Amino acid sequence: MTYEEVLDQARTCIGKYCKACPVCNGRACSNQMPGPGAKGTGTVAIRNYEKWQELCINMDTICENRPADTSLSIFGQTFQYPIFAAPIGAMKLHYGDKYDDLEYNDILVSACAAEGIAAFTGDGTNPAVMEGAAHAIRAVKGQGIPTVKPWDLATLQEKFALVKESGAFAAAMDIDAAGLPFLKGLTPPAGSKTVEELKEVVAAAGVPFIVKGIMTVKGARKAKEAGASAIVVSNHGGRVLDQCPSTAEVLPEIADAVGSEMKILVDGGIRSGVDIFKALALGADAVLIGRPFVTAVYGGAAEGVHALVQKLALELADTMAMCGAHSLDEITRDMIR
Repeated sequence: MTYEEVLDQARTCIGKYCKACPVCNGRACSNQMPGPGAKGTGTVAIRNYEKWQELCINMDTICENRPADTSLSIFGQTFQYPIFAAPIGAMKLHYGDKYDDLEYNDILVSACAAEGIAAFTGDGTNPAVMEGAAHAIRAVKGQGIPTVKPWDLATLQEKFALVKESGAFAAAMDIDAAGLPFLKGLTPPAGSKTVEELKEVVAAAGVPFIVKGIMTVKGARKAKEAGASAIVVSNHGGRVLDQCPSTAEVLPEIADAVGSEMKILVDGGIRSGVDIFKALALGADAVLIGRPFVTAVYGGAAEGVHALVQKLALELADTMAMCGAHSLDEITRDMIR
């Protein structure tokens, strides 16, 4: 299947909210929640996408002629590309009846592993979601990153036991998920964490821990103080707070502040291999991509994931070659403007 064919097929089965647009830029879904839209005015997801498009690439082909190496090494693992599938949950609520969370994670985790990358898996109030994610990750020898909500410590310890059973090489928390309307007032409670509370969480995880939902230098330094091995610069696709900046706008200052001390990942509106190149040039080590992986799974399951990943990979390698970057480490900020 081509990626266009994947999108065509997704439109037949993805529910009434997502339109499986040719480019997922936040405009068609706007503030549609339930659905894939953003909170309030719905403009943050749009801003995420548009700020990447405002950046331009500096071409330079007076360089050695050899293939670009797109591989990424992180936490003792080597991946073929600096791409991770972002955690997404409540599939039936937001994307129709074709898949529940367990079915979606099962397809996504195995398909990503087959492409030489890894998926972050979602979490929810139903314990079976985390149990299913752990099972899917265990089936691919730990090549996945289970992601927990900011629950109370007792609940998190139960979930971290599943992380250990899965053999996952890392774990994550989307610390900003307390802002999701669907989690407010639920049991167990999900909420903000102090640095001291987050230290307890990091210690309980038992594997390199990634804090997702960082949008300021101050927040990045707090995550580092708590012992996080990495952060994800993320505004949750605009779904937790309206009127906040795009990830592209805050990434450089965060990378400058803590990039030499921890791994920096970023998400939010990244839709092409060119966008991935821009993110790495601004200081990220890798990217997370969310909604396009949903349409890939709905449109073609493992074959859809293959089509998406290969599209992104070819675009990234081509951009690297045209800028004289032969490895990810050679992508520098002066290659964009």
